[in-house]
Order: sequence, then structure tokens, then C-alpha cells
Amino acid sequence: MSFGTFETTYAAADGRYENIPYRRSGRSGLDLPAFSFGLWQKFGTDYPFETQREIILHAFDLGITHFDNADRYGPPHRAAQQNFGRVFSKDLAPYRDEIILSTKAGGPIGPSPYLVGGSRKSLLTSLEHSLRDLGTEYVDIFYSHKPDLSTPLEETVGALVSAVEQGKALYVGISNYQPDRAHEAAVLLADAGVPLLVHQPRYSIFDRSIDQNGLAELAAEDGFGLVVYSPLAQGLLTNKYLDSIPDDARAVNSTFLKPDAITDTYRQRTSELNKVAESRGQSLAQLALQWVLRNPRVTSALVGASSTWQLDHNVKALDFPPFTDEELALIDEHGVHGTGLNL
Repeated sequence: MSFGTFETTYAAADGRYENIPYRRSGRSGLDLPAFSFGLWQKFGTDYPFETQREIILHAFDLGITHFDNADRYGPPHRAAQQNFGRVFSKDLAPYRDEIILSTKAGGPIGPSPYLVGGSRKSLLTSLEHSLRDLGTEYVDIFYSHKPDLSTPLEETVGALVSAVEQGKALYVGISNYQPDRAHEAAVLLADAGVPLLVHQPRYSIFDRSIDQNGLAELAAEDGFGLVVYSPLAQGLLTNKYLDSIPDDARAVNSTFLKPDAITDTYRQRTSELNKVAESRGQSLAQLALQWVLRNPRVTSALVGASSTWQLDHNVKALDFPPFTDEELALIDEHGVHGTGLNL
């Protein structure tokens, strides 16, 4: 996709590397910011482009250099990549060497059998479209978005390897893989000379799967990083739903969070977590983000934002002192795995 030539008044903030620490991803040579920016939601055609542009540029000014996308993100599919591509072409292209762009393929994006799954056809065709959408010759990380049990893992891994060999990706990752299949993928990739850089699982106070199923330990053993998504559990780990469900809340119009998740049990547990946050002088969202990042296996936490204020607020989670043993015990008591989630 060609975006034409634009004039821009944007110049990145001089102090952009003073705000957020960077962490090494597994046994690679790549550092990622503690917070990465995800375009999963609110970056399709249903939100104003100028607001999206303002948020993306503000994220970069804060030192968030990793922007995470996928062919599915919209609506419609690919819209988030295309919107980011507009910002990139107009404002961020001069900073390409400072930016980590990631995209994913394999989730369903249409009725055709070639628009879903882990085949070479699906993955590599999607990557070509994504490069045009983003307006770049390569992505830094190319992911298999979800496991495809109907396709040999060797074929999926082979497509990821080809992306690197063709110069269209610098690193590869996987997302939503269970530990056994993640290990198989890591071994196959290592044998091909393209080590697995990163796995992207869901992780939060209410979703502790990676601690329980061994994925966090596997990351250390196999040498890949973890970039975790939904650290706020789709907004459940904020104070938004403590009293009622706001008309504009995600639980009203999202396919990922339904109103029936807001139960009395959820509210009781969240209220107690909120008390812990208030005693520390922080918001529940900041507590939840800090809790995720305290895990030494986590390389980066993916955050989204609907405003620059929200982005600033979340990044301030880095400014609070470590949790005490007593605080962690309270978080464990009330942050029950599976709360509000369909696990």
C-alpha cells in the first residue's frame, strides 16, 4: 500500500528513553520496553484517526518503541495495520531503526481456507499484505497468531523461517500456544537456526495460566521472552465496574468481555484489590500492571489506550515501590485465577 508523501510537524521527544526500562527478550540480543503498545482494539475504522495518531506518537515519545499488530485487528480486518501505516509513513518513518514492528497471521480473516491457519500459503501471503499495510519492507517480529492443530507444526515453523530467510522479518514469535507445542516450535526453530524470540500469552492477576501450566518456566529453559497481553483482563482490573457497567464500557460492546462477567463475586474481589491499590497510592490498573511486570519471566506487557491520559496513567505503574510480602499475599487471596474470565 502506498501512502504518498506527507509533511509532518512531528519530532520525537528528546528524552524518550528516560521513562521506561528495557528488558532482554530471552537469550536473544533484543531489548524490548517494559510496556509495548498493542493495536488490538480501538485502532480500526470505528475510532477517529487523529486520536489514534496522537496516541501512537505519544507512546513513542514515552519510550514505547514496540508496536504490536496483527492482520485481524480492526474492524475491519487489517484496518489497524493500515492506520498505523498512515502514521508511520507521515510521522515515524525517519525513526524506523528505533522501532520494533510486530505482526501476526493465522487467525481467521475471511471465509477462504487460505485466510486462516498455519499453512505456508496463509502465513506468508498474510505477511506480504501486512508489509504493504504497514508501509515497511520488513517487520521486526512475525508471529504465528494461534496454533493450527490441522497443519503440521513443521510447515508453520518452516513458514516463519522463510520469512526471516527472505528478509521480511528479523525475528519470529508464537502466540497462544500451550507449553508442549511451544516447546516443539522452539526446538524446530532452533534446529533451523532461527531461534524463537518471544511467546505472546494472556497474563494477569485474574489469569495466571502461564504460572500454573509451566509456560513461564519453559520460557527460561528454552530461552524465549514473554510479551503478555490483557494485563488488565479486558478492563476487569480497573475500577470501572466496581459500582455499575458504564454505557461506554467494553463489557457493553466487546466480543471479548460480556456483562455477565460482572458478578457480585467479581466485584467483591476487585473491591478488595482496589483497597490494596489505594493503600499504596496507586490505581487498581497501575497495581495490576506492576504485578504483571514483577514476574522476571515477563519481558514486556502489552497495553492499549483510548487517550494519551490513559497511556500516561498506565506507564506511571513503573514509579511505585515493590510489593511487600503482605501485599502480595492479599493480591493472591483476592486475585483468584479465572475471575470474570472464560477459562
